[in-house]
Amino acid sequence: MYSLLRALLFLLPPETAHHFSLGVAKLFLMIPFMKRFMKARTRPQEHHVSCLGLEFSNPVGLAAGFDKNARYTQIIEAMNFGFIEIGSVTNRTSVGNAKPRLFRLKSDQGLINRMGLNNEGADAVASRLEGLKTKVPLFINVAKTPDKSMSESDTIADYCESVRKLKAYGDVLVLNISCPNADGGRTFEDPTLLRQLLTEVRKVLAQGEKPLLIKVSPDLSTEQISGTIAVCESFGVDGYTATNTTTKRDDLKATSTTLESIGNGGLSGKPLHDRSVEVVRHIRSLTPKPIVGVGGVFDRQTAQDFLDAGATLVQAYSGFIYQGPGLVKKICNGLVIPQPEEG
Repeated sequence: MYSLLRALLFLLPPETAHHFSLGVAKLFLMIPFMKRFMKARTRPQEHHVSCLGLEFSNPVGLAAGFDKNARYTQIIEAMNFGFIEIGSVTNRTSVGNAKPRLFRLKSDQGLINRMGLNNEGADAVASRLEGLKTKVPLFINVAKTPDKSMSESDTIADYCESVRKLKAYGDVLVLNISCPNADGGRTFEDPTLLRQLLTEVRKVLAQGEKPLLIKVSPDLSTEQISGTIAVCESFGVDGYTATNTTTKRDDLKATSTTLESIGNGGLSGKPLHDRSVEVVRHIRSLTPKPIVGVGGVFDRQTAQDFLDAGATLVQAYSGFIYQGPGLVKKICNGLVIPQPEEG
């Protein structure tokens, strides 16, 4: 059934289809008993996971970017995701980049976005979260406000303000240090900058106060990833999300003409999967801490790839766009959660 709906939605521009479908779903769930019906229809096999001091009914979450402003958490819960990550949220309101800024690569089952961190800002999101009750763990993804005029010290202060405003409302905070779509691609994965950032963040969010994850880019070399993890470990970071989108365009079915017409942006979906799994495997070799694997999770096998590589949890975004409301059920039925080795 979703294949027919997807065909209709894919006639619309991607960003229009996103807002239209969520608006319709929100109205649908306002009908009495519809939320209960949706949950029953998409209920997956349970796979309880305990990590970060939290309990998850299943290891499949919805990745950041889908619900930037915490407007659709009830819809997401009705589809039985084990956890929800909102954002990225920035300290100040951001309109993002000019449209069009979201593109489908249907032949590759991928998406390219250069959204530019569009969101309502930390104050507005905090106000909305204040009255929000979720039955699953809520992750809040925090990024820097897109503003090329800010100095490095201003940017660090901007991150810290978002953490201060939002830390009371989420179960986990995720620092997005690797977004390729703002400020000309400048990130905080340089060890010196990352050390400066975490020094200040730890003044706002003490170790043990709330789990803190770092979101890692797939475009770093093995040595760069090792350096990033070493800095994070020295500050008692609680875990990692691997990975963000990629700026690379290797081995795609889409034509060079199509890619040139789209231009810059972060690629997600199936083309990212193998590299993201590789990054998870490398991070696991460096730390025993929880890892959230994200990148091309479309079915049980792609999720299993992450778990077998060492991920504790997984997230989907592009997979949800292409597979629809039954995705969590499709992933969880038959999934095998690796057990920690004894001794």
